Amino acid sequence: MRTGRGRPVSGVRVGSTARVSGAGPEADGERRNVSDAAGVVVLGACATWAVITAAARDGRPEGMLLAVLAVAAGHAAGRIFGALLPVAAPCTGALAGLVLVVAVPDLAPGPQVLSPLGHAGATAAVLTLSAGAACCAAWAAAPAPRLALRLLAVGITIAAGALGSVAGVVACAAVLLGSLAAGRMHHRGLGVAGLAVAAALVAGATWAVAAAAFPRGLTAALEGQLTSHRVGLWHDALHLARQEPALGVGPGRFGTVGPLAAQTLPPDAKPHSAPLQLAAEEGVLGVALLVAAFGWMLYALWRSRRPTPVVLTAGATLTALAALASFGNALSFTAVSVGAGLLTGLATARPLHDEAPEGTPRARARDGRLTP
Repeated sequence: MRTGRGRPVSGVRVGSTARVSGAGPEADGERRNVSDAAGVVVLGACATWAVITAAARDGRPEGMLLAVLAVAAGHAAGRIFGALLPVAAPCTGALAGLVLVVAVPDLAPGPQVLSPLGHAGATAAVLTLSAGAACCAAWAAAPAPRLALRLLAVGITIAAGALGSVAGVVACAAVLLGSLAAGRMHHRGLGVAGLAVAAALVAGATWAVAAAAFPRGLTAALEGQLTSHRVGLWHDALHLARQEPALGVGPGRFGTVGPLAAQTLPPDAKPHSAPLQLAAEEGVLGVALLVAAFGWMLYALWRSRRPTPVVLTAGATLTALAALASFGNALSFTAVSVGAGLLTGLATARPLHDEAPEGTPRARARDGRLTP
């Protein structure tokens, strides 16, 4: 389109860009308000339901209340530090997690199911969160330090192997591969949906093993990998869930009413599966709230204005954590709950220095889709 003097009319395009950029902060604020409100509702419902079931069944809701508080505190801290230090904050978190597992190698007191999967509890979960934080820092950093941060994630994976955590090695490797694949994803919605499906499949497989729904040969093979003790605890949890589907047996009471758990010396108070534990202790609604909490984290990531590789890397890390929690007791430890909230906050924070909008050459170069 040209004017009468033959010069291009650039005002229309500039004006359009100005309107879009002017509406950006308002739309961004609306997205953040929706995801924040959803988080408040979901976490509040988790705490409220724990108190209700505890009152009805003479349970102990302190564990769930502490977990909710830890996630909320970690998320708030992640939002703050992610806005101030979008690269240094996740890098520091990754190093802190590595130091924690090295300095305190036995993060999970009580009976351990070690062979042959390795420790599938707090150690594997903290290392997975550390690797994910390092990968998020790499995508947020300039091209020069990006390789060093990815090498840090590789080092964390090697540390998991040195500590004897096979599950930690597998989860950290999955996060690394997912982070590299995130750089080639142009539509984060498809990536987030795929992560949700993957988490659902792992949780469904755990439930199927507990219900002996697989063929006998496959069940025997899985039991050999998971150990008969863990599978026995899953059977107990599913049995209790079927007996009390509405309210469960009460928070913190699995170790006293589960037949196999009560026979363990010392008593094993956890069934080594977060979905099955909540099904046994808080009923169907407890499981639904756990699913809602995970869904809220993925939703918050989907609505985030951070670069897509950062968002999908954080989502892959949380999905790996969900897998560990499906066949381990990872979520029973405050450090893991804080780390999950912290990573979500870091990946949904808005840095004080605005990043380039997605789709621009600068953003594609930053995200690794173009060579700077």
